[in-house]
Amino acid sequence: MHPACHLFLGQYQSLLAMPHEAISVFDMFKIGVGPSSSHTLGPWRAAQRLLQSLRQRQLLAQVQSIEIMLYGSLAKTGKGHGTDVAVLMGLCDADPETVPVDSINPTIAAIKEQRQLHLAGQYWLPFDYDLQLHFLYSEFLPFHPNGLSFLVTLQSGETISETYYSIGGGFVVQEGQAAASQQSVQLPFPVNTAEELRHWCMKTGMPVWEVVLENEAAWRPEADTRQGVLRIWHTMRDCIYRGCHTSGHLPGGLHVKRRAADLNKRLIADRPYHDFYSWVAGIRQGGQQFQYILDWVSCFALAVNEENAAFGRVVTAPTNGAAGVIPAVLMYYISFCDGLQDESIIRFLLTASEIGSIFKKGATISAAMGGCQAEIGVSSAMAAAALTECMGGSQKQVLMAAEIAMEHHLGLTCDPIGGLVQVPCIERNTMGAIKAITASQLALQSTPDFGIVSLDKVINTMWQTALDMNSKYKETADGGLAVQIPISLADC
Repeated sequence: MHPACHLFLGQYQSLLAMPHEAISVFDMFKIGVGPSSSHTLGPWRAAQRLLQSLRQRQLLAQVQSIEIMLYGSLAKTGKGHGTDVAVLMGLCDADPETVPVDSINPTIAAIKEQRQLHLAGQYWLPFDYDLQLHFLYSEFLPFHPNGLSFLVTLQSGETISETYYSIGGGFVVQEGQAAASQQSVQLPFPVNTAEELRHWCMKTGMPVWEVVLENEAAWRPEADTRQGVLRIWHTMRDCIYRGCHTSGHLPGGLHVKRRAADLNKRLIADRPYHDFYSWVAGIRQGGQQFQYILDWVSCFALAVNEENAAFGRVVTAPTNGAAGVIPAVLMYYISFCDGLQDESIIRFLLTASEIGSIFKKGATISAAMGGCQAEIGVSSAMAAAALTECMGGSQKQVLMAAEIAMEHHLGLTCDPIGGLVQVPCIERNTMGAIKAITASQLALQSTPDFGIVSLDKVINTMWQTALDMNSKYKETADGGLAVQIPISLADC
């Protein structure tokens, strides 16, 4: 393990031990641009927060130059994950939730060619990509492996330095202000652990999704929550449909061929359709054979993560690298369990978000902290719980499903070849989705009172495994498959 790892893991664990953290469904599910929530969305938001800081101090118009330092994991896999692209787009104040994805590459190309940065979309600054954006491969900042710093020089000669950490799932904390990320919202049913969630469910008689909906009322009216959750689903839906109808190769040195479109074409056969809803109808007409369903679940997951790898618009669920698991399982529920109703979809996503928030509070959802168990493993647990909820499982069965899914992802490493979120990441989403469905089925056919392992015990085990895991298996491309394939970061 890198010498700095012991320090930042200890500091991160102290953050986990802080008082109750209120996490909304819209913290767990964020709309953004691929390929990585921690390496793309987080740094993008960090750059926007720098702009906000400069605006608040009325210094934006006085900026003469900006230098960007990417540390640790952000440096090692930054080019493959688009960290450089994200930071520059953020400094231009483009919003990852709304920016036309087709405009990203031309914008970055213009910055490099013209050597100018359109700061906040208002002020043109000289900017040399090769001289002012630094990939510090061997340097780690103390709090978290995903660190980046901005050094701003004003026209007066004064310099301002701000450092941010992208801690997974698009969450960002500023150095010296980690406590500020702990929201002060008072929830009617505060939850840090699975046992606390079980307690509130048993005390109130409410299913998991209703507990979550009640908590969301601390932020906004219920109608707004429902509308927002459906917007999350619509983004997932559009991503799946787009991915199932887009062919070609993914960007980067691996030249990975997209497979979802060809698989969709074979599976749908000659059944006609013209939009998402007629497509689902066509899928259902194919029957309920096991192999047929299995192929469709894989197709759904491939579609999302191929879009993610191509800088498409996706939803962190809870991360971009694991963005395909929850949509794939939700599409399984919609297509083969008659789940295409707004109310059912809302229940699914609310339940999933709560399980994800418990993992974030008790362990991590960052592969740079815990390997891929923290991404695919968590997303699989979220999906398993959500499916169990929607299939009529009890509150205890919902928690059991999440436990089963994570138990069989423990120790999963993150070793992206070439630093790209492609191999093994894309296929790994199909495996996480299938495991989620299996975990749900097991839980639904089990009596949780006789279970040996609780969800909280699995979360604790996952965290201890993260502490023990060598840093080369934590999104650095320094170990595992990444060192078996002859491709350099420069090729990507």
